[in-house]
Amino acid sequence: MLFSLSSSTFITLYFIALIASWISGLLFLHPSIPLRYIRVHLAIFSIPPLVCFTALLPLHQSDVLGIWYADSLAWLLAFFILLIGLVIQRFSVNYLKGDRSYRKYFTLFTFTTSMASIAWLSDDLRLMLLCWGATLVGLVLLLCLNNSWNVVSQAVKVTRRLFFVSWIALLLAVMWIAHLTGQWRLSTIFTEETLAHIGPSETIGINLLIILAVMIPAAQWPFQRWLIESVVAPTPVSAIMHAGLVNAGGIILTRFSPLFHGDIAQFILLVLSSISVFIGTGISLVQVDYKRQLVGSTIAQMGFMLIQCALGAYLAALIHLVLHGLFKASLFLQSGSVLRRFELLPRYSKRASYVSVLAGRGLGLLLGLSYWLMAPGDGYQLVSALILGWSLSFAWTQLIVFGYGKIGKLIGSLVLLSAMAIYMSVHTLFHEWLHATDFHSTQPPMPAVIFVVILLLAGSIIGALIARHHSSPTFAVLYLWLVHLGEAKEHSVESHPHYLSPYTLKGGNE
Repeated sequence: MLFSLSSSTFITLYFIALIASWISGLLFLHPSIPLRYIRVHLAIFSIPPLVCFTALLPLHQSDVLGIWYADSLAWLLAFFILLIGLVIQRFSVNYLKGDRSYRKYFTLFTFTTSMASIAWLSDDLRLMLLCWGATLVGLVLLLCLNNSWNVVSQAVKVTRRLFFVSWIALLLAVMWIAHLTGQWRLSTIFTEETLAHIGPSETIGINLLIILAVMIPAAQWPFQRWLIESVVAPTPVSAIMHAGLVNAGGIILTRFSPLFHGDIAQFILLVLSSISVFIGTGISLVQVDYKRQLVGSTIAQMGFMLIQCALGAYLAALIHLVLHGLFKASLFLQSGSVLRRFELLPRYSKRASYVSVLAGRGLGLLLGLSYWLMAPGDGYQLVSALILGWSLSFAWTQLIVFGYGKIGKLIGSLVLLSAMAIYMSVHTLFHEWLHATDFHSTQPPMPAVIFVVILLLAGSIIGALIARHHSSPTFAVLYLWLVHLGEAKEHSVESHPHYLSPYTLKGGNE
């Protein structure tokens, strides 16, 4: 019965549920409301993602309803963001208990995720810009809740400054588009007749502004500083940033994809994203702090996502951002229970290990070549083949070559096969959900694609060679540089959180 409802009905139910959640969040701020009311609030907040998921199931065609762009992509993104917000709030019920800003956290979580979901349902660029700005403000306010700690105050300053630059860049791009086309609606701007009003030089300028706007929240080099500084935030805040905010770059590029036609801006995005992949991977490998390892991983993963966008692989980028968001949120929420155990790996004969590693390399090469030859003629099949082949080779080494005995290898094989089956199922499901979405995929010049492939291969080979010689000066310099790059600035580091001192809490001096 619900599946037969129209898109306008789903929009109405969605906003009724959101307004009820906002009222519930504001009500929870009042000190007379008991803390156990949070269970009621979460029950109310579970309704908006349920509405979005129900709207997604009928596989509607793209519907433009006034200022709303209710296509499958918009419903999928709204469902994903609200679901992540609900899970993190549920986790925070016990995790944040006793915090002086306990009530404010839940209200701000509700507000921030709601604004983000509205932004991607908007057909009017002004409304999208307003809601995205409100999302950035909500994240900054979440960071500010613990500003009695000086380290947090420093992190907020860096984050607030960069977010402002990002939003202004998007504002200028939107105003420039509206000035040239006389339109504010996505559904009317990105048609052949309207795009004809935007000249080549103006397109490059707009694209550069959009790239600046997406690279900052995605924490790409050289704008990764805010994400590194933000590790001082409570774990639920870090989870929502890594799972819901940094992914926005792929969404914005997908919505503005008709503007990208293989110009210099696309090449710049490819280069900077490729550099970010290496820097993020290096940070995650050299850091011993678990949250900083996750920060490095996020920088690298968002670099891969933006490379996919630059190559016109918008569907692959969307699958990547959703799966990365779910995976990274789960890693952050379990970060408090992570225990490092240094165990000696079982000894293998050099012949057996070498043969097993070669088998993995061969399978990776076979998968990459098969995908390259069998994939449709999209502009990203070469890089996708490289990534898939490398991923299979790496997974084979970690799960099978280093498996503990025959049972370990058998379990590793089952895990690898299960992961491949899950990936193919998810990929097929997303194709069904987003079949009506026009991504306007445009392949960049082939030299740019070849450049990225060579850069990725060369970086991997050079990194492996350096890592084999731990005692070399080059390794020491690279290692220390990556450690320094992944650490917060000196003024953002405090050996002891003074705000926790009993003397400070009583108003005394240390």
